[in-house]
Amino acid sequence: MSFTAEVKDELARVLPECSHCGKATLAALVRIEGTLFVSGPGRYRVEIATDVPSVARLVIKLLHGIYQLRTELTVRRSVLHKTPNYLIEVPAQPHLPKSLLDLGVITKEGGLEVGIRPDIVAKQCCAAAYVRGAFLGSGFIANPRGDFHFEITVESESLAEGLVTLLADKGIKARIMQRRSSYMVYLKSGNAILEFLAFVGAHQCALRLEQERVVKSVRNDVNRMTNAEIANQAKSSSAAVDQLFAIRTVLEAHGMENLPPALQEFIRLRVSFPDASIKELGERANPPLSKSAVYHRIRRIEQLAREAANRKA
Repeated sequence: MSFTAEVKDELARVLPECSHCGKATLAALVRIEGTLFVSGPGRYRVEIATDVPSVARLVIKLLHGIYQLRTELTVRRSVLHKTPNYLIEVPAQPHLPKSLLDLGVITKEGGLEVGIRPDIVAKQCCAAAYVRGAFLGSGFIANPRGDFHFEITVESESLAEGLVTLLADKGIKARIMQRRSSYMVYLKSGNAILEFLAFVGAHQCALRLEQERVVKSVRNDVNRMTNAEIANQAKSSSAAVDQLFAIRTVLEAHGMENLPPALQEFIRLRVSFPDASIKELGERANPPLSKSAVYHRIRRIEQLAREAANRKA
């Protein structure tokens, strides 16, 4: 599974924070990944295609749960890539036009909406849900072991600008590039991509990306080693990598919400400051912690990780 597919699979399972988040996610998915067909005045049908099965399930769940729309699912297999593709068809039905209007796909006059309707993303959680749906539709993130690259492709410049604005409201600076008849919203820095993943709720993938960043940092440091001070720094960074791997194992086994507050705080600190020393992590805690207190939390994380690994074995 590609890293993009991993991110989409995790995002498709994020629980909505409010009753409107599902609509925001579906609105973006239909706008970006859907194809609208018009066979007469007020008579529409929609097709939505995806390669990720969890995304297909989410689309069908939202269409049924929010709007009680009838859907038809066709599973197709790509001859070139040997992978399944899921086509969700929403045939013409009496309340489909009203649903498309509510989703901000069409206007009251029956034309296509060009930007993002403000009421759909009025709340911060709904803005995150909309961006999440946009990535589920046409997002791409390169494997973090290589160069950092992120993009969401849309057909409308107004929609691209709307996504850039939503990201900017969270301090994430994205840019737009025109590619033939489409527009690409992209991020190039590892920090910006990490912030995006945290914003939309892909915490496990954010942790993996951060681990790769630490590994790259360690590898670069090793290549530049010329004295004992740099060697000590590499040792400290290697310990940080081990801690990040242990954190990922613990989160997969228990979930963040089931851990004690002290361990939750340490995890947030280590992921946010992967190069920090034990002393620096303690100083950043609230209230500040001694080195021994931080070590105690590390040992507890490592113990939980070993227990989780033993259960898998």
